[in-house]
Amino acid sequence: MEKCNEFMRKHYPPGFTYQEFAPMFTAEFFDPQKWAKIFAKSGAKYIVLTSKHHEGFTLFPSKKSFSWNAMEVGPKRDLVGDLAKAVRAEGLKFGVYHSLYEWYNPIYLEDRRTGFATQTYVETKLWPDIKQLINDYKPSVLWSDGDWEAHDTYWNSTELLAWLYNDSPVKNEIVVNDRWGIGIPGKHGDFYNYQDRFNPGKLLKHKWENAFTVDSQSWGYRRNMELSEIFSMDQLLREIVPTVSCGGNALINIGPTKEGTIAPIFQERLLSLGDWLAINGEAIYNTSPWDSQNDTLNGDVWYTCTKTTYNARNPIAKPSRSDTVTAVYAIFLKWPGNSILKLKDVAPSMLSGNYHVQMLGQDGYLNWQIIEGVVNIRLPRKAVVKSEHAWSLKFSLKSY
Repeated sequence: MEKCNEFMRKHYPPGFTYQEFAPMFTAEFFDPQKWAKIFAKSGAKYIVLTSKHHEGFTLFPSKKSFSWNAMEVGPKRDLVGDLAKAVRAEGLKFGVYHSLYEWYNPIYLEDRRTGFATQTYVETKLWPDIKQLINDYKPSVLWSDGDWEAHDTYWNSTELLAWLYNDSPVKNEIVVNDRWGIGIPGKHGDFYNYQDRFNPGKLLKHKWENAFTVDSQSWGYRRNMELSEIFSMDQLLREIVPTVSCGGNALINIGPTKEGTIAPIFQERLLSLGDWLAINGEAIYNTSPWDSQNDTLNGDVWYTCTKTTYNARNPIAKPSRSDTVTAVYAIFLKWPGNSILKLKDVAPSMLSGNYHVQMLGQDGYLNWQIIEGVVNIRLPRKAVVKSEHAWSLKFSLKSY
């Protein structure tokens, strides 16, 4: 924080306020169609745009944010509406992030001064904004944040959610996260975030999401970011693969520039991820957690599976006795030195010998044998393999 204060003192006049930054946010190069195409090529299935962060500035023409929204100040356009239309044109789901509290809103600050005995901000600003977002843009995801200063009773969370699920225009589509008041994260929500960058490395009992940043130091765009601070493809996959194996979704954050562009380094990472998913997506999309998540012998290997009885309402369920597993996938994050991959957890299933092993993106089947309870798989030469960072093996019965 002191570095920020020092930077402000050095580069801005005395008394310069946060609000004076707003006209500098111009978004003159914002091209929602270009953004949406990048997202689609990255392999994303849903997009969540920050409609309002903690400073209270809305990227939509809020009827309750006078001179503090993107239609009246800065870009002079409805950024939420423009991106929603472009994203849906690419066949992706559109969601909105929305901060409950606002740093500078005098109505909220007065509610807080009373110990949240009053709810003037909730009734006159928060609820109208959220209802406008839902009614005007009909998002598939409402990603709540900024809840930690007050209990859900102040935010009127249960009443709002009841409206969402019963009376709103998205009642049959909407899903929400778990940030609705003190003590709520990890307890209530269609999916749980717990805290930022949450990646437990084990299967949970409830659907969850790992929200993390490509820039390891910031959720927003930093002009002074260094390449060493940006997640490499290896680092990205070490977040994504365990997340999916353990039943979670990955929400990957990038901070755009004030001019409305996505920095080239972020574009490169997203497009590289899309290239990886074009080869390995079969082991990611529409999969379920398997009996094991992380191999007990090789910690660089994570499992997923497909089954004929996939239940979208319980996507984190392991296979039951009545399920027919059509394939097991082992995604390994480190190439073995001798090109022989050793796995423990799939060995009991393969004792019959009636299994094919394939590497996604490669033709033909791989040779394998079980030695002292460990499956030894002879991999192809690394030089001829299409993936550069992580690799997926598919185990399936010869009848499939």
